[in-house]
Amino acid sequence: MATEALLIIDMSNDFVADDGSLTAGAAAQEIVPYIVNLAQVMHGQGQPVAICMDTHHVNDAHFAEWPPHNVAGSWGHELYGELQDWYRKVEDDAHVIYVEKASYNAFYGTNLAQALRRRGVDTVHITGVCTDICDFLTAAGAYDEGFQTVVHRRGCATFTGNHDVFIDQMAICFHAVIVD
Repeated sequence: MATEALLIIDMSNDFVADDGSLTAGAAAQEIVPYIVNLAQVMHGQGQPVAICMDTHHVNDAHFAEWPPHNVAGSWGHELYGELQDWYRKVEDDAHVIYVEKASYNAFYGTNLAQALRRRGVDTVHITGVCTDICDFLTAAGAYDEGFQTVVHRRGCATFTGNHDVFIDQMAICFHAVIVD
């Protein structure tokens, strides 16, 4: 039974592609090979990989705060580049979990914690965007759910200058282990 799982947070076209509606751009694009490699390794070891995707609908109230993004069924909602290629090869595998989330925290209002527990997971590895929003709040959710947390500094990115500050805060606030 698995004890660790990889969480890939919000690596959609809207958050990663140059023409995405709320993109972290080059910073997010640079982490894609690292995340794909980590996904291949963990999946190859039989560890679960969870694609945690921000998901909204047309006229979502969330768009009062942010430009429209990650609308279900749109190009912007699809996984970006090599991640989409990897996912298409493994999406029907029992070790791959796809979670649509309407909140910044991938655990809030989803079945992620239950899906991981059913697979015997006690440690989650966090990658994706944005370090200071969804990654940070997912680390908070993991902590609240009782999971040990590993944050991959090279596997997270943001569109602000707050990357390192929030990585450090995940270690301080949620006892996350930080790996480079």
